Amino acid sequence: MLGRMPGVCTQVAVASNQQQRNMATLKIISLRLKSVKNIQKITQSMKMVSAAKYARAERDLKAARPVGEGAVQFYERAEIGRLPPTFLDAAKLASNILTCGYEFASGKIIYNKFRSVVSYQQSNLPLFSRKTIENAPKLAIYDSLDSDVLQSYTEFSLASMIFFAMKEGACSEQSARMSAMDNATKNAGEMIDKLTLTFNRTRQAVITRELIEIISGAAALE
Repeated sequence: MLGRMPGVCTQVAVASNQQQRNMATLKIISLRLKSVKNIQKITQSMKMVSAAKYARAERDLKAARPVGEGAVQFYERAEIGRLPPTFLDAAKLASNILTCGYEFASGKIIYNKFRSVVSYQQSNLPLFSRKTIENAPKLAIYDSLDSDVLQSYTEFSLASMIFFAMKEGACSEQSARMSAMDNATKNAGEMIDKLTLTFNRTRQAVITRELIEIISGAAALE
């Protein structure tokens, strides 16, 4: 029996090293599983926040749409913009319009138009200067058109369309954020399931190896 002891010790040493590696693997999987679960909690919270902001943005959008669409109809009825307008940088145009420090003939506001919770479309709104509006065919016939009224309406129309575009973009952004966090949460859930399965299999392998070592050791001592 003593002659078999070196072989038994060698087997025990090898098994011990394997067990240590398995335990290290279990620890790594456990830490990763914990990390993914924490990320999932964060994405779930961000999804809830985005959902609340999206609901508010959608309500604001419904109130803003009639204002912006009414201004667009004004331009359409005045038959403005039949020819291709001059394209201007949207951000610079909006900034200068608000400060009344930029003179322009025509331009566009580029924005994301909200379609549904999972989709939006790039669109644009036309902008025209007061002079362009005054020279419009259907407005030129009104000789008694008050200059102050036209100026006020021009400023209101520009501001209304910028407001409308901002609300469209905000609603699109929040819906996109909500969808992104929903997908991230689902992906985290799938990763958690895979890591849990790997963890359980590795733990089962460790337990099985320990039982084999116990049985082998008992058999060697007989």
